[in-house]
Amino acid sequence: MDESNESQTIPRQLFHTTLTVIDFHHKTSCTTKDVYVLGTHTTLPAAESFALGALELLGYQAGDFDEYATRVDTPVEKWKHGHDVLVCARGAPEGREFLIGVVAKPNTESLPEGEGHTLKLPEGGEHLYYVLKSTIDFNQDKSDSFQTSEILGCYERREDALVAAKKALQRSRGEYAQYDERDEDGQDGAWPFGDEVVVHAVTQTGQDRTVAVKTFPGALKKYGKERE
Repeated sequence: MDESNESQTIPRQLFHTTLTVIDFHHKTSCTTKDVYVLGTHTTLPAAESFALGALELLGYQAGDFDEYATRVDTPVEKWKHGHDVLVCARGAPEGREFLIGVVAKPNTESLPEGEGHTLKLPEGGEHLYYVLKSTIDFNQDKSDSFQTSEILGCYERREDALVAAKKALQRSRGEYAQYDERDEDGQDGAWPFGDEVVVHAVTQTGQDRTVAVKTFPGALKKYGKERE
């Protein structure tokens, strides 16, 4: 390690601003959730400040929604979304609900701090890569516990995130009834689980699990407000 690396501050904990998009499927009376990370900070106040304005990064304003509320402006007894959620916006395009929250995770990759309580990107890097695991339990009622997502790691380089994603479920690989791993990046038409998914597995009890590599540009492409 060179002297410049030695002088860098390595935070022990990271605070990720998450976007949870809830789609309501009226024909089937169920909901699905999609989770992205919009940004990462090294202090909770910086992350919370960022989260309160995060929907603007996707092109939205409060007036774009039928209902828009923040935890800051809502009495504690009336806030029904949990302490980790800071913004709830409903009536988005296609009837979706957007939840913006902050999740604390260890800095397992020892990523260095940059300016403004953000992470320092490597030379030429434009954004971070996040490994997320999602689980859908088809045996449960279609409630908030029906689908869960977890941030497994944050990486400077896509190749490192892909390696981590492929390792996420390998230890228990033999226990799954079905196990699919994406062999090459960009298998157009040959991979049915989505461009961001690296591993798909089904447990013996019917739980469906995916491990994906996601980015902020991916969230913007999928959920950003269309420009007129």
